[in-house]
Amino acid sequence: MEPDKIMDSLSKELNSALKAMSKTKNLNEKEVYSRIIKNLCESQGVFLKLMSDMIPFDDDDFEEEDIPF
Repeated sequence: MEPDKIMDSLSKELNSALKAMSKTKNLNEKEVYSRIIKNLCESQGVFLKLMSDMIPFDDDDFEEEDIPF
């Protein structure tokens, strides 16, 4: 699977869980959603760390005119 698709899927699932959590009134369901959200965030963090380890940031690739501010 492509990295972009993985990140998009994780983000969509995260948004879905956040919306569902905000709509529920039951504390047990809120706890379940909070665990789902925590796991999704940790998954994104692991994936981003892996990507940053594989593709190191090289600031020599950017020029002054590339910075938008």
